[in-house]
Amino acid sequence: MNNNPRSRNSKWPDEIKNQARLLRKQNLSYGAIVKKLGVSRSTLFTWIGGMKRPGYITASDMRLHMKRIQKLATIAIKRERVERLEAITARVKKEVSLFPIKNVTYLKSMLSMLYWAEGSKGRGQIIFANTDPRLALLFLTMLRKVYKIDESKLRVRLHLHSYHDVGKSRKFWSDLLQISESKFGKIYMKERSKTKKFRENFAGICFIKYYSENLRFEVLEVASHIAKRIVPVA
Repeated sequence: MNNNPRSRNSKWPDEIKNQARLLRKQNLSYGAIVKKLGVSRSTLFTWIGGMKRPGYITASDMRLHMKRIQKLATIAIKRERVERLEAITARVKKEVSLFPIKNVTYLKSMLSMLYWAEGSKGRGQIIFANTDPRLALLFLTMLRKVYKIDESKLRVRLHLHSYHDVGKSRKFWSDLLQISESKFGKIYMKERSKTKKFRENFAGICFIKYYSENLRFEVLEVASHIAKRIVPVA
């Protein structure tokens, strides 16, 4: 016997629909409402399909919630990192302001250690190569401040890729280092590797050369003796 309060082809009364909504607001599940009202699940869905149970978190809700949490966490982490690095920058800036950068002996030690780390160890000349214009300029500036070098002995060689404008690159390095383009040697054009990872650089690799075996030896000797004073077994 059919206990439904309507015939198969009749419409459900508004009273039943409202009751279904009220039961849903009371946190009843679909199954409980179906059992209580005697309606099919599909019919019930047409009435309250958009209603969520109070306090009930669906899998979709959880995914959205996690996305929001992850986004907020990422923002918080980035903010924390920025604040942390800004604090370090402020502290380091204050410390460096006390360094004796105008002291020739201090500059000589910096120059020697920099060359020991980055410069060529071959005999006959000083060769310092780098893609970073700031580092190249720093090295040459300290070299000029520490030693009375003969500017006529300075030479520059560039290693460029096909994407570099030769004229602009030469002028850039000439203006930066204050070395005439007439002191620039033949530019070496490097082919792009098809197997290695490739990263474009700003203006190629700059090789700063100074022809003096004695000066090369002295710069490296200073670095060596600094290291021995700090680490006697070095």
